[in-house]
Amino acid sequence: MSRELQIQVAPEVAAQQPLLTEHIAKLMHMKPEEIRHVAILKRSIDARQKTVKVNLKVAVYHDEEYTENKLQLPEYKHVSNAPEVIIIGAGPAGLFAALQLIELGLKPIVLERGKDVQERRRDLKAINRDHVVDGDSNYCYGEGGAGTYSDGKLYTRSKKRGDVDRILRLFVAFGASEEILVEAHPHIGTNKLPKIIKAMREKIIEFGGQVLFNTRVTDILVKSSAVEGVVTQNGDTINAKKIILATGHSARDIFELLDRKKIFIEAKPFALGVRAEHPQSLIDSIQYSCDFNSGRGEFLPPAPYAIVKQVGGRGMYSFCMCPGGVIAPCATSPGEVVTNGWSPSKRDQETANSGIVVELKLEDFKPFAKFGALAGMEFQKAIEQQAWRVAGETQRVPAQRMIDFTQSKVSSNIPKTSYVPGTTSVELGQVFPGFLTQTLREGFKEFGKSMRGYLTNEAILHAPESRTSSPVRIPRDPETLEHLQIKGLYPCGEGAGFAGGIISAAIDGEKCALKCIN
Repeated sequence: MSRELQIQVAPEVAAQQPLLTEHIAKLMHMKPEEIRHVAILKRSIDARQKTVKVNLKVAVYHDEEYTENKLQLPEYKHVSNAPEVIIIGAGPAGLFAALQLIELGLKPIVLERGKDVQERRRDLKAINRDHVVDGDSNYCYGEGGAGTYSDGKLYTRSKKRGDVDRILRLFVAFGASEEILVEAHPHIGTNKLPKIIKAMREKIIEFGGQVLFNTRVTDILVKSSAVEGVVTQNGDTINAKKIILATGHSARDIFELLDRKKIFIEAKPFALGVRAEHPQSLIDSIQYSCDFNSGRGEFLPPAPYAIVKQVGGRGMYSFCMCPGGVIAPCATSPGEVVTNGWSPSKRDQETANSGIVVELKLEDFKPFAKFGALAGMEFQKAIEQQAWRVAGETQRVPAQRMIDFTQSKVSSNIPKTSYVPGTTSVELGQVFPGFLTQTLREGFKEFGKSMRGYLTNEAILHAPESRTSSPVRIPRDPETLEHLQIKGLYPCGEGAGFAGGIISAAIDGEKCALKCIN
């Protein structure tokens, strides 16, 4: 039989199986050779003290052989001739909804405005190299959604929303490393996620579903307060009595369509700010209390950080922190600049970046009140367009050294950062409204008090980090998950305001799919 233990060990012990086995043997008053296998079930790092430790939950096999169980996919049904459900969007909400529908015996028709994961790469290259933004294929639009090429981070606090472990197990069954089942903050990595997304799409098609790329929805057909289908940009009509709307947080044209058709939506508060980049070695030295020059050592991963402050009655916090990562250009239309961050699976880049954002309130959108439910979206858009103008009307990003920003000083120079299209030295007060600028200035000073060394001119601020979540909520019935007005329309995932990342979006996709069986 196996025995589960909760232990705390040095990083070098956690990283080396012989040392770990020896340590556990001592705890259990056994000889190392009596232990047949040690399986790590959960792992997290405790860096609260000067000496960093690793917390482990392990299963120790000593009286029985350990047999590795490879995770299997569910029993999918062939659905070629089954009732059809349209899914708008092939992000995590849409893909997991499609897979769940197949399990239920329904046929998903996934409509994605962008390209498949391989073809998307060309358009990402065009943004980085040529400063050309394709309005249908970019870091936000295309197969896999925004997370595919902007990190693949799987950590979520949304355990009350659904079965997080089920989603993680499905990722593993489709090719992700089993490490994501172990780590406290699981992460697949932008370099590995595309292959997994492709495997999901192939499985959907194999069992009779459809996935149509370059298929942007331009109208949702409604009759007698019930959906009848959609119209695409080519003028084609696709009929269905159920539609899962899983477009993501940046599908402004869909928000405008719903508003134009008097399908009820509402403005939603979100958060907005900058993306801060530090040398990873500096973050390591702060978080692990290690020497800046000698580094964290070979047994600790690049250090993340999380920080929250109240500044002038508003929350200011780190968002989507990317250790060993880079900053990416995530505009979805020409004439705007947007930043986001991502890390490869090894998190082995020399810089660390994080969104540092301030919570907004509905009253902040009053200057855009004439846009009604789209006021927050127009507020967001105005900042992105202003950033584009002041940085030179390309995909170069407005940038400023952190201390210079707190002192309202234009930086005399900006070193090369991980943001490939390049930077323009700008006083970032030109980008944001006064209240937001002031909150950020004061907040960074407070951050510096909590994390000694964080407030430094070695850190470069890139503006704006503006797509933290949807600026719109599409309300739905809490029981049926259908839109409050429109029967058969299921607002879903981040774009509808019901998720905040890959895992929670996937969970919400499955929940909406389950309601389609009724």
